[in-house]
Amino acid sequence: MAKLATGGAPGESRRITRDEAAAMVPTAAGRRDVAVFAHGTLVVEYYAPAGVDRQTPHARDELYVVLSGTGWFVNGDERHPFAPGDVLFVPAGTVHRFEDFTEDFATWVMFYGPDGGEREGG
Repeated sequence: MAKLATGGAPGESRRITRDEAAAMVPTAAGRRDVAVFAHGTLVVEYYAPAGVDRQTPHARDELYVVLSGTGWFVNGDERHPFAPGDVLFVPAGTVHRFEDFTEDFATWVMFYGPDGGEREGG
């Protein structure tokens, strides 16, 4: 398994490619998500569910950047189509999941801030 990248001093290069991250899933435990970068409160994961997304609400705010695939994203009371390049924000504690997604679906997911989420406007 590849080493988790960590943020460094300004000017240091930190990089992981999609292919490197994709090669880490599923994990030995069968997980379809893997942390690939961490710096301060930021944790970046690669997520590629197979068939069904069984997520439960998370304690921190999240930002998804869709890498590949299409489908539907449930975010609280809303349901939106998604496609590669889309950015999806989920406030801490919000019920969310990907539905009816194509077999090639994969996304970066970024967790950040304190438990309970960041305050709006602050």
